[in-house]
Amino acid sequence: MGETRLIHGFHAIAAKLRHAPEDVKELFVAEGRQDARARDLLKAAQAAGVRVLPVDAARLDGMAGGARHQGVVARVVASGKYLTLDDVMESLSEPALLLVLDGVTDPHNLGACLRVADAAGCHAVLAPKDRACGLNATAIKVASGAADTMPYLMVTNLARSLRDLQERGVWVLGAAGEATRDIYAIDQKGPLAWVLGAEGGGLRRLTRETCDELARIPMVGSVESLNVSVASGICLFETRRQRG
Repeated sequence: MGETRLIHGFHAIAAKLRHAPEDVKELFVAEGRQDARARDLLKAAQAAGVRVLPVDAARLDGMAGGARHQGVVARVVASGKYLTLDDVMESLSEPALLLVLDGVTDPHNLGACLRVADAAGCHAVLAPKDRACGLNATAIKVASGAADTMPYLMVTNLARSLRDLQERGVWVLGAAGEATRDIYAIDQKGPLAWVLGAEGGGLRRLTRETCDELARIPMVGSVESLNVSVASGICLFETRRQRG
């Protein structure tokens, strides 16, 4: 079977069955669950030839690590859509739009960022291996299917990867509250990588220094920062707005 991992929640499992049914090896469902949502998922699994196993709630809790699994857990092939940045860049038919996360370690934030990136038509999400959250079951569930459509690339050296993007003609734009220009004043029609840090800590010094430019989200209320997934959505959809 090769290396596998567990995912949980209706959205994550339904998306996997829709986009890569051959990767779903087993579906574990809470015993006695017969509601319409469960029936639809079972029907999709059976159509894909997936083995379905009824199990008790305690086993599901253990498989999901105590997370809210909604009564469904699946064992899937542990594989990514893309392996390298080259794979992503060579597949593009429009100017690149990438999201780079620097220091985001909360799987809930990662899942939300993947969901936002997918909605905005982003081509990939990048993060450093040494200071980032892996694509675990919680992130996959929060992503609501985007984990199976949005490439998530963990790179060894983030600054080097940003310089690689710059050499490919990608403008590297960092989001920072102290920037002099706001995101609406910057032309974003060309190849672009948005770089965002975790709420509170922001961008690391080397990451900040590697960016071509910094931009701020105008804040007119009393709060000083936004959740990284909210900030990502604002930045990415401004790029989409400019591109029409």
